[in-house]
Amino acid sequence: MNNYQAPADLLTGKTILITGAGAGIGAQAAKTFAAHGATCILLGRTVSKLEAVYDDIVQAGHAEPAIIPLDLKGATPGHYKSMTDTIRDQFGTLDGVLHNASLLGHLGVFKDISAEEWQDVMQVNVNGATYMTQALLPLLEEAPAASVIFTTSSVGRKGRAFWGTYAVSKFATEGMMQVLADEYKNKSVRFNCINPGATRTDMRAKAFPAEDPETLKTPEQIMPLYLYLMGDESVQVNGQSLDCQPK
Repeated sequence: MNNYQAPADLLTGKTILITGAGAGIGAQAAKTFAAHGATCILLGRTVSKLEAVYDDIVQAGHAEPAIIPLDLKGATPGHYKSMTDTIRDQFGTLDGVLHNASLLGHLGVFKDISAEEWQDVMQVNVNGATYMTQALLPLLEEAPAASVIFTTSSVGRKGRAFWGTYAVSKFATEGMMQVLADEYKNKSVRFNCINPGATRTDMRAKAFPAEDPETLKTPEQIMPLYLYLMGDESVQVNGQSLDCQPK
């Protein structure tokens, strides 16, 4: 799967929503999905970054994407319901979702986690993914084979000192994916997690400021697994937590 060679038309005819699409892995996923035929919906909080990804996709000659400016920190279930209605009106279908947007928070001892940081990280990483998925499920259920990918982390499988807020949010992400996968087994929507591993992104640089980014894989280098899980060749894969860079 990590060496998957995706056919050029793997995602032709599919509409895919990517959160956190303005930079890093989300931006690369959007451009990669578009290069394989998808119509992408770019969701993020910074319009200028989304517009840059939009321009890259259009200039490459791929299907024109859509932009949804939304800050998950302040979004409510009502916002996600309205977003779903807009997607239905404009596209009529939704074949995939990549939940990529996440907040890291501060690394430090658990007893010093502030209430504000806890609320912000949980709002984006857990509540946002929950409310958005709930709103989108009726639309996803109408697709012949829909794929929902959550973004996880090694600290969401085994707790690590000083990663409290982020780690707990990723444990919740893993649990959410497993619940949904079990509820939808033998149905047309599948749910899985991807752990990108150490990747050259701004979030990684924030967590490991002394690390040489040149030693890390780029977002583009880890895309094979994203393509595999979003394409129809993985229709039987459900409830799995997979690593882009297995040890």
